[in-house]
Amino acid sequence: MDKYNIINIPHPTLKATAQPVAMVTDDVRQQMDRMLQTMYDASGIGLAANQVNLLNRVFVMDMAPREGGDPRPIFVVNPEIIWRSEEFSVMEEGCLSIPGQYAEVERPASVRLIYLDYHGQPAELLAEGAMAHCVQHELDHLNGVLFIDHISKLKRDMIVRKIEKLRKLGEIL
Repeated sequence: MDKYNIINIPHPTLKATAQPVAMVTDDVRQQMDRMLQTMYDASGIGLAANQVNLLNRVFVMDMAPREGGDPRPIFVVNPEIIWRSEEFSVMEEGCLSIPGQYAEVERPASVRLIYLDYHGQPAELLAEGAMAHCVQHELDHLNGVLFIDHISKLKRDMIVRKIEKLRKLGEIL
């Protein structure tokens, strides 16, 4: 199966807002399958359409590789968070579009998400802990927000400079 190329900052698609999917078709399912394979090949746990230079409201995720289990992919179309806990958690986050860079990000500890699944059926997910961070991180992508937008300007600038240096050295595209 063909994979997508993952784009890196400062590509403008990463800061754009993705548009809703009218209907989950075979083309959308093929996109999700390709995104999932791209994510697995990059050793990620989540990948949003923006990261592969597409602007529809689709993301895929699978926490199992991080936990050492068998694959349990989740395919998400037109996600919407309908509830956020009042409790917050801080976790280290990274991003396939900002390779090798990590920072602690504070987010609600739990969220309830509604979306369409792989077959276009309505679905709901209560995400807690690391999964809650992943859901919010990927949904942020669809809104043109990166994890570095949640940290201080000083830390963000340091990360951006590191990425620019890696690009000049030819270590990333």
